[in-house]
Amino acid sequence: MVANLEATIEDLYAVPGKAEIVNGEIVTMSPTGAAPSYAASEIFVSLREYARRTKAGYAVNDNAAFRVDLPNRKSFSPDAAFYTGKWTGMKFFEGAPFFAVEVRSEGDYGPAAERAIVEKRPDYFAAGTLVVWDVDLLDDDVVKSYSASEPERAIVFRRGEMANAEPAVPEWSMPVNDLFIE
Repeated sequence: MVANLEATIEDLYAVPGKAEIVNGEIVTMSPTGAAPSYAASEIFVSLREYARRTKAGYAVNDNAAFRVDLPNRKSFSPDAAFYTGKWTGMKFFEGAPFFAVEVRSEGDYGPAAERAIVEKRPDYFAAGTLVVWDVDLLDDDVVKSYSASEPERAIVFRRGEMANAEPAVPEWSMPVNDLFIE
């Protein structure tokens, strides 16, 4: 009988590109298109300005890994994030970000993808994330903001509005229009 070995954080360091450990397996993520990449970059740049001004944490861009210890998940790799934990140098961040952003890519549509997105949010909250954004550039409800205090209720932000991540990133907000190039 062969033992079923679970992927480890050390295995994750060897993966080229973006990946997470879920249910003991490394789950890779495909590259993203222009619009989702642009939106995630705009969120990161806005968070970076906030972090520099307040010195309250770190803005984190795409492809960074956050090491967590949940029964079914050992890491996250959001598209943008705000982290207030200890700086880890060359190693993955320890613990979940206070604020995590998931920007939908072309493959993030349809029933299976929707289920995966919905199932990931409770993991973020269980790990200590306070706010998760589900950014859908193809929907009128562009940003759906979920908080750990009310995980089933989305606060919706549309074009022409200012989106925030309260209480995870106090007094930070950005225009939803900035997520679009036009």
